This record gives sequence, C-alpha cells and structure tokens, in this order.
Amino acid sequence: MEKILVSACLLGARVRYHGGDAACDHPILRGWADEGRLIAVCPEQEGGLPTPRPPAEIVLTPSDRTQSRSGGGGRAVIAGTALVRTAAGDDITADFCRGAYRTLDVVKQHNIRIAVLKEGSPSCSSTTVFDGSFSGTRVAGVGVTTALLEAHGVRVFNETELESAQEWLKRAET
Repeated sequence: MEKILVSACLLGARVRYHGGDAACDHPILRGWADEGRLIAVCPEQEGGLPTPRPPAEIVLTPSDRTQSRSGGGGRAVIAGTALVRTAAGDDITADFCRGAYRTLDVVKQHNIRIAVLKEGSPSCSSTTVFDGSFSGTRVAGVGVTTALLEAHGVRVFNETELESAQEWLKRAET
C-alpha cells in the first residue's frame, strides 16, 4: 500500500503561519486516512519555525530577478538564486531548506512517491507562489519543499487536485 505525504494543516493541525489550520474534509482524504496511508508533516515546523510565525514569501536575489531563468519559486531557493523572507526582511531561507530536507528524509523513510500539500504555501505550493512583494500577487511556481520533492521523483498534488491524486495512486498501485 502506497503511503501519501500530506500537509499536516490539511488534516486539521494548527501549524499554519497564523496559528490556524486548513482542514480539508474531502472524502478522498478521509478514505486515505481510514486506510492508514497518510504521513503528516509541516515542513516549516520541521525546519524549526514556530507557530504562529510571520508570513513569508520567496524573493529573488538581486542578481537573479528573472523568474524564468532559475525556475522561480522554490526551485530558485534550492538553486540558491532566491531567498525566503518575512515582510520585515528577515532571511529564513535556511529554515525552509532545513524543513524541505527533513521532509525528504520522511519521504525516503516511508518510500513515498506521492504527496498532497497545501497550495499557496512558500513550502508546499504546487502551482503558484506569492511574488515576494507581500502585495498578494501570485506567480507561477512551487514551494521550497515541493521543488525538492519533485526533484527526487515525488508527484506533488494540492488539496484541489485530490481526484487527480487518486487516479495517479490507482495507476501506481496496478
């Protein structure tokens, strides 16, 4: 039986930056929980960040302002061409990278090939990230943990893609 990595906040854990959760009561997720498939993680807590914590965004370094050149978002953080900062300008890149690598350790420990992670998070997002201006503007890109997991062959979905994740899982188990 395939194990599935899932953002702890989607299971109701109060680990989000504001101290809340993003509980997802979808029947597919409930079914996987009932089957014992889910391995919950919060990469930001794994990296040592507290809850609550200041909001953070991925900011390109001055030497690389072109999103497309480095892949943008978490891929740029992993490549060293972007930082994760709070609105106050605190550099918390090391915490996000540490959390991503600790999450990768969990993936390896459980032989995980699929993840359902929280969209919109600078760690977990799989389609868009905030642009680093703290203006609410989103750009195409993935979070730091998602970038690292994808680089190691993990298929990452978000909470709006549970049907697609279920189809992927069915194909993987046949």
